Amino acid sequence: MPISRRIQALFIITSIILSSCHSRKVAMRNDANGNTEVTVIKRGPYVMVKPDKETAEKYATLMGIKRGDIQNGRLYSFIDEWYGAPYRFGGMGKDGVDCSGFVFLLQLQVYDQPVPRTCATQVNVVKRKYEEDLQEGDLVFFDFDGKQYSHVGVYLQNGYFVHASTRKGVMIARLHDNGIYKFFSRGGSVTDPATSAQND
Repeated sequence: MPISRRIQALFIITSIILSSCHSRKVAMRNDANGNTEVTVIKRGPYVMVKPDKETAEKYATLMGIKRGDIQNGRLYSFIDEWYGAPYRFGGMGKDGVDCSGFVFLLQLQVYDQPVPRTCATQVNVVKRKYEEDLQEGDLVFFDFDGKQYSHVGVYLQNGYFVHASTRKGVMIARLHDNGIYKFFSRGGSVTDPATSAQND
């Protein structure tokens, strides 16, 4: 790729990342093959943004809660933007995303918290909680097809979670729905890798 086109592509990527969240910075470097790697680095504390009235009303109605209970505008705007995106194994875009890819993007763009890319590795950065203690933003894992931690979603409120379903794509579902609850394995909050390393 010509240098001018590479610089233009980097500018576009950087603009998208920085416009989605002002509390992140980007580090760029070239690998051995000359390809540019973009790394998003967390900086500063996560700041919650109030949702707009329409978004709050929509998701409060969907989950059977009061509009005032929808406080995290970044979370519900992200969900609204991705809602209905089809499932695609290994996908990371709105033309197709898998469950762990969706969680990876949500945690980074909403909470400024990087997590690993796959379900099997995401479960390793979660501090386990009892189901009744789950809070908005916690991860929930399922064992489908006899495979441990083969599906992941993000807990919301009132027993609901958001995930990239293989049949319907990105959607909100009840944890206690008959077809899914029997596969529920564990849930918990994402731990900060830096904090975990200091505690070891």
